Amino acid sequence: MTADIRASALRTIATERAGLDTLHAALGNGLGEPFAEAVAMIQAAGGRVVVSGMGKSGHVGRKIAATLASTGTPAHFVHPAEASHGDLGMVQPNDIVIALSWSGETAELAAIVAHTRRFRVGLIAITANAESALGREADVTLLLPKAEEACPNGLAPTTSTTMQMALGDALAVALLEARGFSRQDFFVYHPGGKLGAQLKTVDSIMHRDAALPLVGLEAAVPDVIAMISAKGFGCAIVIDPHGRLAGVVTDGDLRRKLMGGGSAQRARDVMSPNPRRIAPDALAGEALEMVNRLRITALIVADSDGRPVGLVHVHDLLSLGVA
Repeated sequence: MTADIRASALRTIATERAGLDTLHAALGNGLGEPFAEAVAMIQAAGGRVVVSGMGKSGHVGRKIAATLASTGTPAHFVHPAEASHGDLGMVQPNDIVIALSWSGETAELAAIVAHTRRFRVGLIAITANAESALGREADVTLLLPKAEEACPNGLAPTTSTTMQMALGDALAVALLEARGFSRQDFFVYHPGGKLGAQLKTVDSIMHRDAALPLVGLEAAVPDVIAMISAKGFGCAIVIDPHGRLAGVVTDGDLRRKLMGGGSAQRARDVMSPNPRRIAPDALAGEALEMVNRLRITALIVADSDGRPVGLVHVHDLLSLGVA
């Protein structure tokens, strides 16, 4: 029984993967030109992208709208059955409508398609039938290649919806790249949760000013120890006479130097020179990667002139929810 179930899962994934391979080939051939036209149409529009579809295509449409919106292309979903009962008011003349229908003959789409034609709203069709009512009416038709459904009866939308979703992702990413949508832009739309935490900048979470454990190169070791204890970060940041980062003294540095029996009287004698640092505009996720990779508990934040302006402790990252 277990072997049969595993075989079924493998057949499903293989079938859907074959559909994606077919879609990939189509984009490299005839589908590439209308795809580029669709991207240009959305870029040129002054309004939003309105996505619509019925049944499983509708569920995919909601995901496409959400992905577009989260990557900088204002978008929302309009249910086709609700469109003729007032929701057509959500479609404005400077919008672009993306309508999904594998057959292209979904009756519930008639009202929103007619509305786009009446008010000269751009219409992009995602369908597998270019000669369908939807395919004929659209300004741009993204023709999905024929593919076998993973459903053994050939009925349940499986491969077809996977291809629709992949094409929607391709549109969103192409638009993202075309407008130069950055990681910082992404954070504007994803401020919550772990992803939002990782997209915060180091500058927004670092300790600064009087909280920093700063000592000079000539600071006496007892003073360095006192600074480490007072600030509670397990380290002291050593600066040169010009205020630039010279080194760092950690609890481990002190133990190694003092227990080694050497003469350690000043910060310069016990510090580790040229410590790793991070820029204030780096992302919290990058700080976490460095902390984990270097196996350190605190990371110095330095400006472009090499002056320490902050410190990020692993506890800050944990409390923020980055890790």
